[in-house]
Amino acid sequence: MNSRQLEKLGVPPECYKVALAGIQRAAAAGEGKGVKARITAVLADPAAHRDDEYFHELAAEILSVGSFVPPEPISYRTWGDAGIDPATHGQMRQACSLPMAAGAALMPDAHIGYGLPIGGVLALRGAVCPYAVGVDIACRMKLSVLDVPAAQLKDLPKHERFDNALEKGTRFGVGSTHQKRQDHSVMDQDWTVTLITREHKDRAWSQLGTSGSGNHFVEFGLLTLSDASPDLGLAAGEYVALLSHSGSRGAGSAVCNVYSNMARAQLPLRYADAGRLAWLNLDTEAGQEYWAAMNLMGDYAAGNHDVIHRLVSKLLGAEIIAGVENHHNFAWLEEHGGEQVVVHRKGATPAGEGVLGVIPGSMANPAYVVRGLGNPESLNSASHGAGRCMSRTQARSKYTWRAVQKDLERRGVRVLSAGADEVPGVYKDIDQVMAEQRDLVETIARFDPRIVKMCGDGSKAED
Repeated sequence: MNSRQLEKLGVPPECYKVALAGIQRAAAAGEGKGVKARITAVLADPAAHRDDEYFHELAAEILSVGSFVPPEPISYRTWGDAGIDPATHGQMRQACSLPMAAGAALMPDAHIGYGLPIGGVLALRGAVCPYAVGVDIACRMKLSVLDVPAAQLKDLPKHERFDNALEKGTRFGVGSTHQKRQDHSVMDQDWTVTLITREHKDRAWSQLGTSGSGNHFVEFGLLTLSDASPDLGLAAGEYVALLSHSGSRGAGSAVCNVYSNMARAQLPLRYADAGRLAWLNLDTEAGQEYWAAMNLMGDYAAGNHDVIHRLVSKLLGAEIIAGVENHHNFAWLEEHGGEQVVVHRKGATPAGEGVLGVIPGSMANPAYVVRGLGNPESLNSASHGAGRCMSRTQARSKYTWRAVQKDLERRGVRVLSAGADEVPGVYKDIDQVMAEQRDLVETIARFDPRIVKMCGDGSKAED
């Protein structure tokens, strides 16, 4: 018998595997001719066939399916609820319905994503969800403070030195690479931890020191500290800083897709609606493989930023004197509520007590260096940016990039390349977002963009 014949008998799809195993046992015992009637009898009264020689597993599985009651979604707190649309809340409620969900929160920059919303924080017991981490694993912010006088960046008519550092020190776009491979110790790590990382090592090496499309950027700006910062080791004042946003590039995307497909293939049909929220148990081989690959992608993303900052600062003729960096699109083993859980922060910044991070606005609006307050209700998290208020399709139909670029130039922001889907108007007000999370982070410095470079070829966003 095959699955189509089992379907005609009325066997639930999630029971096909055990039904076929029972058929094989019956056939091996020479009783294959009577299996149709026997299966029909099991379907009619599974409780009476718990001890059936060949179909006891089928009887138990049918009873399990019949008694299944979906778990009640756990509750979650939202920051900045007025700016979050119903579809985003719908995604969050679905994530909170996963059987191992232990905690959740929604940040004020939240908007709809794949599986878990961007700005979603989800804690699971003993499981990791590849799409709750995200496609661009370990996407990251890195800010470097440079030993360049602030007056030099303010003098935009003499911007050639800064332009040149960005144009020659960075690459953007899907599949972008450096002509010459860059060196970094991350490429000396063990890339054989999984088949997919081994197969993509060469690709990762060629893309080391590059950025993708969408909201990835590298920019120079003015960092302002109103007070001396012991966290940064800097006195109060204005500084030239380099800020970048990028992730694990093609290798990270491949890891997400391969292990998400594995998770979906193993998803019990009673949870078929979970879709991209399919999970891998950490006590399985696939779960351990994904965890190892995800952490390698975290190291790779950090190395990617190191190379970008090394190349750009060297071309500028500057030294790095201080810095801050942080992941998002990642999962961490943490203790919350007295138990160890896997905390997914998809487009959310770690904000444990005293933890530093960078929360950007847009190409024309400030980013903020923040110190976490360790709020347990947010699972020690904060937003990872301002958050979109408009889709990319809507943005391209509403804005003309050249017109926006000229307007930004008049406002003192020079954009070397970008697309209409990343103009300031597609983002929420960063200052409002920051106001809505005063109980999550405190601001220690402000970064104002002055010279910005993004992907300008119109390629699809990677995260």
